[in-house]
Amino acid sequence: MKPIVSIIMGSTSDLPVMEKAAKLLDEMQVPFEMNALSAHRTPAEVEAFAKSAADRGLKVIIAAAGMAAALPGVIAANTTLPVIGVPVKGSVLDGVDALYSIIQMPLGIPVATVAINGAMNAAILAVQMLALSDKELAQKFADYKEGLKNKIVKANQDLKEVKYAYKTN
Repeated sequence: MKPIVSIIMGSTSDLPVMEKAAKLLDEMQVPFEMNALSAHRTPAEVEAFAKSAADRGLKVIIAAAGMAAALPGVIAANTTLPVIGVPVKGSVLDGVDALYSIIQMPLGIPVATVAINGAMNAAILAVQMLALSDKELAQKFADYKEGLKNKIVKANQDLKEVKYAYKTN
């Protein structure tokens, strides 16, 4: 089984954030790989990874980075595949520096960007992209969305059981 999504992080310290993406891809049965690469410490390896990604069968790249957050942009500059950036909280600026670094890409080098520590949404976006050409995955994702709806419906029902003296519903 060859991976079609790659989860890349600047270091393994990002794993607690990125494992949310891995868990969703696993749940959706999407083959993926995970690697640590640094735009600043291993620039040649990042460039080689990005340039070979499409030839290796990858279809979407999810790249996480904190602080200067160059990794998603460097990957996007070196591939034609869609790149989803995940800004990671961890600096004195609580991830806002990473968010701005990832979202402010120059013309022609887009990086789809999710919220700070938003790895789950990055995986959801990757699944949505892949589901455009995979009917089975599209159905799994539709079922997933229905499950989200059902959780809220159940939560609302449970709230009706919560009693307060002045609560009217």
